[in-house]
Amino acid sequence: MKKIALILTALALSLSASSFTKTHKLKVISSTPMYQNIVKQIPYQECWDERVPYRHQNYPSSYDSSLGTLIGGVAGGILGNQIGKGRGKTVATVGGAIIGTLVGNNLSQERYYHESRPSHVTRQRCETRYTQSYQEEFIGYKNIAYHHGREIVKITPHKQRFITVTSTFHY
Repeated sequence: MKKIALILTALALSLSASSFTKTHKLKVISSTPMYQNIVKQIPYQECWDERVPYRHQNYPSSYDSSLGTLIGGVAGGILGNQIGKGRGKTVATVGGAIIGTLVGNNLSQERYYHESRPSHVTRQRCETRYTQSYQEEFIGYKNIAYHHGREIVKITPHKQRFITVTSTFHY
C-alpha cells in the first residue's frame, strides 16, 4: 500500500509540472556575410592669405592735454562772465568754465590722436574642412535555418553549421 501511494504521489507531481523544455539542433541552410556602410569624415585645414584693411593711430611719445584743458576752461569762464548778470553771472561763469574745460580737453586730444589713412596688411586665415570617405564594414554572418516552417536567423561573427533552438512548452 505504501508503494502504491508513493507511485501515485510521484505520478501526480510529474503531471502537475506546468512546462517542459526541448532543445533542437537545426542545420544552417544559408550563411551570408553582412556589411554596413560607414561614412567617415576626415578633417583637413585649408589656409590662404587675405588682405585686410588696417587702421592705426599715431600717438606722440609725450602727450599732455593739460594746456588745452586750461585754455578751454579760462576761455569758457570769460565767455560765461560776459553772458550772465547779477547772481546768474556767477553761475554762467562757472558753467562756462566747466564746458570750456571739457571742450578744450577734447580739442587737445584730437590734435594728438588722429587716425592715419587706412592701409592693408596680409593675414593668414585658416578653416577646417572635411572630406568624406565611404567604406563597407563587416558586421557578421547571417545564418538561416528553418524550424516547423519558420525562418530562424542568427547573426554571428563566424559562419555556423548549426543553430541551437530551445523550445519551452507550457500546459
